[in-house]
Amino acid sequence: MPSFSIPIFAAALFAVAALILLPTADARAFFVFGDSLVDNGNNNYLLTTARADSPPYGIDYPPTHRPTGRFSNGYNIPDLISQALGAESTLPYLSPDLNGENLLVGANFASAGVGILNDTGVQFINIIKIGQQIDFFREYQQRVAALIGEEATQSLVNGALVLITLGGNDFVNNYFTSFSSRKSQYNLQNFSELLITEYRKILTTLYELGARRVLVTGTGPLGCVPSQLASQSRNGQCAPEPQKAAIIFNPLLIQMVTELNREIGSDVFIAANANSKQNDFIDYPQNFGFVTAKVACCGQGPYNGMGICNPTSNLCADRNQYAFWDPFHPTEKANRLIVETLISGSEKYMFPMNLSMIMELDSRI
Repeated sequence: MPSFSIPIFAAALFAVAALILLPTADARAFFVFGDSLVDNGNNNYLLTTARADSPPYGIDYPPTHRPTGRFSNGYNIPDLISQALGAESTLPYLSPDLNGENLLVGANFASAGVGILNDTGVQFINIIKIGQQIDFFREYQQRVAALIGEEATQSLVNGALVLITLGGNDFVNNYFTSFSSRKSQYNLQNFSELLITEYRKILTTLYELGARRVLVTGTGPLGCVPSQLASQSRNGQCAPEPQKAAIIFNPLLIQMVTELNREIGSDVFIAANANSKQNDFIDYPQNFGFVTAKVACCGQGPYNGMGICNPTSNLCADRNQYAFWDPFHPTEKANRLIVETLISGSEKYMFPMNLSMIMELDSRI
């Protein structure tokens, strides 16, 4: 069974579960684009196989402990960033509750299964491709302008924080699949360069639409997730080809973001180096309070990495002891560590600055 996304295990500097409340002068909107790592439930409104709408998804999500469409046992990365901003979680753009004042909080446009390329995720039948997510962002601005006026809408968008998470699916749900022609067309280096070229176009469009603070994540340890360990690993070692993809892609992403910022003349785009400290996180899980970073909490087969998490799957008793919730996605605890790095990480992990630095700078404006 193909995955819907691959975790971006940006290494945490502090193995803590509590989040820092970031400095902010005024509440700011938050917009989210990308795949299942950051989907807050848009796919629940679509006829697609890429859904997280059945137990035990959401088992730790308060207060209902029921599935929400998040690919997590509880909170996901956007939820935890919103908490750090002192704001409510952004609603899925397709939610009927996203209207009136709820629009001013921002919106989550992400959809499980998508990638940078349009042919990524075709096996999931009906998902919101990144081009459509951006079209929804245009539509969102029109809706808000009708509510508060065009000038105030531009100010809201310019002052917002944006998170975009793409890339993993283009490898695991496209390049490395048996039905894709990409592998016969490109070697891994050239395919990664293609992705970066297309990603740059996406980021440029977001800038043209008013985004001025954009967190851009790279791919995580693509060969180390339980799904890859179950299908390709020997003796529990990370699968080499997906790992090589991450090693190639992430430096290219940082280089592209650096060049784009230079052309704009401002640090609009902030790159999260998701692969920098993966060996600490994957090979030394005890340092982060985990018992294992190889076996998923929910799943079946070797490493609980076969198929998808469902009501009949093996389910761990203590999610805090596991880095992976299902064969592809991190637990809430791991998400907290990821967000801690986004907030406080050094230049080794966050370039050219981390989120707390951004918020401190912007609070002075």
